[in-house]
Amino acid sequence: MNRIRTALPAAAVAALLALTGCTPADGPGGKDAKDDATASGAPGGALAALTGLPVKKRASQDGYARDRFGSAWADTDGNGCGTRDDILQRDLRDTSHRGGSCAVVSGTLTHDPYTGGTIRYRRGSSKVDIDHVVALSDAWQKGAARWAPRKRIALANDPLNLIAVEASANRSKSDGDAAAWLPENQGYRCTYVARQVAVKKKYGMWVTRDEKAAMTKVLNGCPSEKLPTGGNPTEAPERFKAK
Repeated sequence: MNRIRTALPAAAVAALLALTGCTPADGPGGKDAKDDATASGAPGGALAALTGLPVKKRASQDGYARDRFGSAWADTDGNGCGTRDDILQRDLRDTSHRGGSCAVVSGTLTHDPYTGGTIRYRRGSSKVDIDHVVALSDAWQKGAARWAPRKRIALANDPLNLIAVEASANRSKSDGDAAAWLPENQGYRCTYVARQVAVKKKYGMWVTRDEKAAMTKVLNGCPSEKLPTGGNPTEAPERFKAK
């Protein structure tokens, strides 16, 4: 592929692009130019954040157990509702509750992130799970084994790391990272990987080489994908303890 080697002043380049209506990816050498432009992503975006995550080997799973992240669905935000019901209320539509309580007894997951399907939720016989986007076992092997208990409890109950999804897809994922598993729904993959990057950045976790390569491949297809923010503090209140 032939390329123009003569450097032009930045103002001249901008004027030329404005006149032609092209972006750098539209003209000769466009594909390579696009690859160069998206190698680190837009500032503040998911791809840029990914480049800043440490890369290390997966640590041992020794010592991991679910209760190392506290009891399931603790009310760490102090709103009087367990985390599971908080996420069901956030992600489902047309929810109903048990009496005047927080307990969500029915609702509809109108567009499951992992499969794209619509799922009716009924408490006690549901095909809806609440997934940890960064699985707790994966977190354990990438930094969480060394954390204080209250930080692990915070991760397990952080809305940034939790979404309602179709149960069998969640169980297919198990504790896989992005190198091992991605959602069947390809239209959600950018959002999914961006959320994993956000959680790992927020909590100071690392990624493996294969995991980073898989994440980069996804995010290179959507270089403007924003990095999600928000969720709860990275340390649970003092009243919470874990082993």
